[in-house]
Amino acid sequence: MNQNSPRNAGRHFLQIPGPSPVPERVLAALSRQVIDHRGPDFQVLGKRVLEGMKSIFKTAGPVVIFPASGTGAWEAALVNTLSSGDTVLMVETGHFATLWKNMALRLGLVPEFLPTDWRGGADAGPIEARLKQDKDHKIKAVCVVHNETSTGVTSRIDEVRKAIDAAGHPALLLVDTISSLASVDFRHDEWGADVTIACSQKGLMLPPGLSFNAISQKAMNATKTSNLPKSYWAWDEMMKPNSTGFFPYTPSTNLLYGLVEAIDMLHEEGLDRVFARHERHAEATRRAVRAWGLEILCRDERLYSPVLTAVILPDGHDADRFRTIALDRFDLSLGTGLSKLAGKVFRIGHLGDTNDLTILGTLAGVEMTLKLAGVPHKAGGVAAAMAYLSSAPQASQAAA
Repeated sequence: MNQNSPRNAGRHFLQIPGPSPVPERVLAALSRQVIDHRGPDFQVLGKRVLEGMKSIFKTAGPVVIFPASGTGAWEAALVNTLSSGDTVLMVETGHFATLWKNMALRLGLVPEFLPTDWRGGADAGPIEARLKQDKDHKIKAVCVVHNETSTGVTSRIDEVRKAIDAAGHPALLLVDTISSLASVDFRHDEWGADVTIACSQKGLMLPPGLSFNAISQKAMNATKTSNLPKSYWAWDEMMKPNSTGFFPYTPSTNLLYGLVEAIDMLHEEGLDRVFARHERHAEATRRAVRAWGLEILCRDERLYSPVLTAVILPDGHDADRFRTIALDRFDLSLGTGLSKLAGKVFRIGHLGDTNDLTILGTLAGVEMTLKLAGVPHKAGGVAAAMAYLSSAPQASQAAA
């Protein structure tokens, strides 16, 4: 912050698709004093988070927690299950799928990258077709981003699982839920994921700093033949102390305090209600975008993301300039366009601990910025969102 700038009153609107705002309850938990990470109090904490995260992933299997960003969890998923020279089938759903592919290359893997125009998801049809061609089973894993944060597209992991099964292929299924876990329904066991990857600063409503691997028995079996180098990321080294609630190295104690609180908050609301709330706020946002006469990047309504909406600006209008105006005038942070979408789109995040008024305030800021930036649009986006939110009951009201 520029020390010469005047203070902005009120709260900052952090409406990027992660990190998401941290609730007061979680902030309070983070402020607790550090404890002995080899002592009995920590053991209770460790057992609570390790067991609690199973309920979020919807798995009966182990969940490993690393002090790392989601990128670390990507690497852990690859190095624990694969060997140098292994072929992995990946889908170019956007910027983050591309980064994961680049990591696979650097690790000595051979990614096959199914192309898309970044306006759709991981299509089960081409995945099934490619696996059926792979008679020798050279493809060892299928790697899919569940919710592509750069584009606002949520792929159907249940359909990808069916495609792998229909092909009769033994490939592992590795799924990135970095921006979807705890915001979008995900079922690790039911959908047959072998490794599910996540991190702390999105739907879990924490600061950055924790990452996760949920692991199937098939994935654990794959570690016996995997020859990629691993030490910090080694699952077996984590699981030995995890079995009694401890970690093999100094853990992020305060983030684990926050994680316990976040898990409790998610269950107090109810996961189904959390998912319904995200869907509802996403629909309100899309109605606003359509009322403005702007275009949503995702073409397929079945794949609309509950986490974020990527909006295309008309030719000749710079999305980064637009975002700068929103920040300077309304203290509103919107997501930038990444790599080949730079300057072409802005992204509205509607994830985490949000409510109706948060979304309406965000959309009001966007609508005012459209006018200030001279972007051709129609008035009434906020009104369209208000009409929807006032007529579509919240999950808690519908249940009552």
